[in-house]
Amino acid sequence: MSTLPEQDPLTPGDPSILPREDALTHEEVLKAVHGLFPYTLPEPVQPEESPVAAEPPLFQSWSEPEALPPPTRHPNLADLLLLGVLALFGFLAASLLTRSALYFHLWGVSTVQKAVNDVHYTIGSMAVLYLVTFGLALLVFPLLWHKGLFAGLHWNARAADRRFRTLIGAACVCFLLAMADEALLPGPANAPIDKLFDTRAAAWLLFAFGVTFAPFFEESIFRGFLLPALCTAFDWSVEKAAGIAPASLDPEGHPQWSLGAMVFASITTSIPFAYMHAEQTGYSLGPFVLLVAVSLILCWARLATRSLAASVLVHASYNFLLFSLMLIGTGGFRHLDKM
Repeated sequence: MSTLPEQDPLTPGDPSILPREDALTHEEVLKAVHGLFPYTLPEPVQPEESPVAAEPPLFQSWSEPEALPPPTRHPNLADLLLLGVLALFGFLAASLLTRSALYFHLWGVSTVQKAVNDVHYTIGSMAVLYLVTFGLALLVFPLLWHKGLFAGLHWNARAADRRFRTLIGAACVCFLLAMADEALLPGPANAPIDKLFDTRAAAWLLFAFGVTFAPFFEESIFRGFLLPALCTAFDWSVEKAAGIAPASLDPEGHPQWSLGAMVFASITTSIPFAYMHAEQTGYSLGPFVLLVAVSLILCWARLATRSLAASVLVHASYNFLLFSLMLIGTGGFRHLDKM
């Protein structure tokens, strides 16, 4: 039985498997073939695509961003109306306490007519009205604004502190206006407010009330609620009429008003502010004009500094200067007949 001769396996060192020195490389072979058959493959023809209208997304309402509602600006007219409702509760509480005091003949007063000219009843009823109204505001408005009452009214005491000298200067301007008004348009000789200064104790009580309670609560009402509400109402009316978007809120979440809104609101705020004090001065022209001018300066302090604390400081300083002049002129309220 014959078998095939076994072939020796090739070894790496076998010269039969080594490339020849004159062998062509792959690139050289391709160049040679291309020289013999010089042609190129045609590029594939792409079919023309007919224009197709872009279809809207299936869930278009989900794909488009929702329009954000306009920012809510506080305080506004609704907030002012709510403050008026709270003031009704304060008025009822003050009336109830006054009636109770008259029933027990406190301070020797038993009739409403006498209570009107008695400093205890006058100051006491105003204090109760302010305290009850402000106490309710502390509870109600933070629930609506999602911030504290002082933050919502833009108290901003730091701004008032930075411009302390300027604000004191504004109070001095108000005091000089009062002196000029007294010389040019003096009020009546026996104004209703003069009847409250019947004793030295009453004068000191009015002094303390005039530089603490009165400036704080009056500014909170007129420059804290009324002035911003009128500014916002003016800009809102212009935006609706012109079809423009409202201005964005400032970094602290407070509205930014136009110059026209601030001028309109300052004048409109100053008229009821002066009228509130008109009864005390016998509805005379001179004091009314003075109070309008003083209110405009207070509005400037509030708007220029974006701080309610600034207008409170100017108001309190102005009242302090007035009472200090009375204090000096009457020898420490010992000679009230010289007023």
